Amino acid sequence: MYYINRLKDLREDKDLKQAEIAVVLNRTRQQYQLYESGKRKLPIEKLIILCKFYNVSADYILGLITEPRELCEK
Repeated sequence: MYYINRLKDLREDKDLKQAEIAVVLNRTRQQYQLYESGKRKLPIEKLIILCKFYNVSADYILGLITEPRELCEK
């Protein structure tokens, strides 16, 4: 689950706290922390929200590519 590293890196690059991302996902900080730690799998609908929020493609978050690619539409 390479995406757990990307979740943390993207969040830290924006100087955001887990609680702030949890609000974006309509989750508690504790629930988001489980995604970021890999203890709970990230649902696809939450992945889509994060892609739009960070303006990066899902293949970047999932670790399929090494350089972020911006989304065409937000």
